[in-house]
Amino acid sequence: MTLDDLSDDVQESYKNLGDELDVSLDRETRHELAMLTALYDPDDVDELVRRAVHTLFQSALDRGQLDFHLRQGYDVTYDEYLSGMTYEEMTGQTQAPPRDDVRRYQM
Repeated sequence: MTLDDLSDDVQESYKNLGDELDVSLDRETRHELAMLTALYDPDDVDELVRRAVHTLFQSALDRGQLDFHLRQGYDVTYDEYLSGMTYEEMTGQTQAPPRDDVRRYQM
């Protein structure tokens, strides 16, 4: 898969998510959310869920897990996704003429 495939998949997922998300909670998640709600006393529990998504994303990015999975699935990194081009495209390696190894050492 490529950078274009990743961009298409992200856009498709973004469309499918919509503005609201119903999430079922298991017992452990409900307990942890209740603890965080008591601790932070947010105006709305949705705010804690938004913070949790941001924290999970940042953690995956900081620990290299995001790039690891992106490289496995799409052969790109998050920086490449943000810039809209691969490192090869940035450095001009995709425009270099192919090497002729047969004639390379002939004089």
